Amino acid sequence: MLEASHGQNLHFCAHGLIDRAPFRNFGSKLPNLSRRNLSTTNQILPNRTATMGRELQKKKRRSNRQPIKQSNKTKKILNPRGNNIIAKNWDKKETLAQNYRRLGLVARLKAPTGGVEKKLGATTTGISKNDPFAITSVGKAIISEAKVERDADGKIIRVLGTTRPNPLNDPLNNLDSDSEEDGAGEEWGGIAEREAEEEDTTDVVRSLIEESHNPAPKVARYQSEGEREWLEKLVEKHGDDYGAMARDTKLNPMQQTARDIGRRIKKMRSE
Repeated sequence: MLEASHGQNLHFCAHGLIDRAPFRNFGSKLPNLSRRNLSTTNQILPNRTATMGRELQKKKRRSNRQPIKQSNKTKKILNPRGNNIIAKNWDKKETLAQNYRRLGLVARLKAPTGGVEKKLGATTTGISKNDPFAITSVGKAIISEAKVERDADGKIIRVLGTTRPNPLNDPLNNLDSDSEEDGAGEEWGGIAEREAEEEDTTDVVRSLIEESHNPAPKVARYQSEGEREWLEKLVEKHGDDYGAMARDTKLNPMQQTARDIGRRIKKMRSE
């Protein structure tokens, strides 16, 4: 221990003289500031949080508890009750889209947004040959003979025995007023396509079309006892004045019109 000239207590160690004043709270013993302790003061501890997830996974594998799995079966089996024809031909083992496709119906009016189930044996959709608005591709020019009509100067007036160019398959192309030939025009492809669609329709679709043409029978409606009592009170108070009945807020709280009240009273008197 050395006494400094300026009155402070100094301690001598391997690192030199150290002022003792900052270490008064440690008591009589000063901390050992050796090189070994200095190297271990900033030692990095192992990160035990990194192995926590791995230990939990091992614990799960060791446990006998089985994980809960959701079943792929639908919770509720579809049972259509809206139409008797569809209900009779419905297959509960198929999905809604599969049933509608088999019956010849459309399950979704909008365009498909995701994947669409491929149809077996389905041909690629393209332009029909009989489509009157389909522009045919231009092929190689075929050289052929044709009869022409010339005037007195030898100029060609028109070509005989040829058909007019019709790239749009217009069915009225040969029926133009300028043509002098009475040849039959081309058949419009729309009718053929409609017949082909009728052949592809299923029996279920035909039954539904027939059912739609037959309107449902009208069900006779009878007035209830409460309605009769209400009409009798209106007649007893206002007689045949239907306008006053419609303006009566106490007996007519639902604000029925004068014409509706008159129709109800006529029906009550006719029965």
